[in-house]
Amino acid sequence: MFIGRERELKTLNEHYGSGNFEFFCIYGRRRVGKTELIKEFIKDKKAIFFTGVEDTKAVNLADFSDSVRETLHNTKSKAVYADFKEAFADIFEYAKKEKLVLVIDEYPYLAKSYPGISSLLQVEIDHRLKNTGAFIILCGSSMSFMEKQVMGHKSPLYGRRTGQIKALPFDYETAMKFYPQGTAEEKAVIYGVTGGIAKYLQLFNNGKNLEDNIKSNFLNSDEPLFEEPTNLLNQELREPALYNSIITAVATGSTKVNEIETKTHLESSTCVKYLKNLLELGIIKREIPVTEKSNSKKSIYRLNDGMFRFWYRFVYKNISKIQLGLGDQVYDDIKDQIPDFMGEVFEQICKEYMWKTKLPFSVSEIGRWWGNNPDKKKEQEIDLIAVNSNNSKAIFCECKWRNEQMPESIIDEFIEKTKMFNHKEKHYYFFSKSGFTDAAKKKAGDNIKLIEFEDMF
Repeated sequence: MFIGRERELKTLNEHYGSGNFEFFCIYGRRRVGKTELIKEFIKDKKAIFFTGVEDTKAVNLADFSDSVRETLHNTKSKAVYADFKEAFADIFEYAKKEKLVLVIDEYPYLAKSYPGISSLLQVEIDHRLKNTGAFIILCGSSMSFMEKQVMGHKSPLYGRRTGQIKALPFDYETAMKFYPQGTAEEKAVIYGVTGGIAKYLQLFNNGKNLEDNIKSNFLNSDEPLFEEPTNLLNQELREPALYNSIITAVATGSTKVNEIETKTHLESSTCVKYLKNLLELGIIKREIPVTEKSNSKKSIYRLNDGMFRFWYRFVYKNISKIQLGLGDQVYDDIKDQIPDFMGEVFEQICKEYMWKTKLPFSVSEIGRWWGNNPDKKKEQEIDLIAVNSNNSKAIFCECKWRNEQMPESIIDEFIEKTKMFNHKEKHYYFFSKSGFTDAAKKKAGDNIKLIEFEDMF
């Protein structure tokens, strides 16, 4: 069953119905669901679907020939075109008469085996295909390649595309649809440990409870998620061991560049370069306090991928035990730590909720804040702050993923903590997994909202 991507499908179908030549780039991290989106789009259309492979130009040409001949001529003949130009000539002749979609999945692999493919495509588009109803889709998991070598201004294909889709992980509201039988808490945890990645969500079995799903997917050495981060790093990066050390440092609390350098024993320039590559892959993210400018020196690095956060916290240090078949024992050791892991996940769910709900004013940014409280003379953090465009209005948010109700004292302490901010208009949102005490409920008012997790979606 196909879930989500309604907006992306609508965009693709609207462009398909334009009657004009179309050229789309679809990109995003591995396992996010790009190929499934494309397959859903072309399921009722005449389409050539080809996947580039990490092999020679000759092998890719042979595979491309098979895909083109099978679609256009309904033959499984193994005859290979003389070159890609001849294959595109055949595609052009067909597209002059009938609407045709050409999909090249894993385009970076094809371009690596045949560096001239982008220039050839540019010539074909400019001189032939743009006068047809052809719809070209180039898809890739290497985000830096797609952004620079396909869409970048130095690319031969620059200016030719008519649209692009960056496939992002699913939000909580969509991810929960993969596990309809689960409780709200189970759905939230599954969202957290999968990071909203489509492929990982599909691995969770509706016939199993949360505990059994975590054991079977992460704590079983025979299952894909047990070694997924290792496989991804090996696929994407030349020196996976060094990247692994950086990810481990970030996962264990080293969030500033100097802290990561100290933990990994890497030189500053090397560390910064590797961090940049991990940013491009979407594995880590750079954060600054929400009220700071983008060039702020207060930036920190955190794991952006929920599956990586879970794996490096709970699986990595237990690899030997898991390989010995002691997954049950490992789960008993980690189960009480999962609520703490969920704190950051719940912040993300609350952030998504705020973007989708009606707020007291138009919000331009929502994010975390940390910094010095001059009144208390100590460092403090605020889970989320939503601000308007000129930073004169703010909504301060406290998010608690705990098994007990939020007491009145949390509300009073939080409001006191925000007195250092000088916004002209202030509102307070309190999010709680387990609800609120009766005393806390009496605090609710025009500018104080109490929101229980089960009521959010």
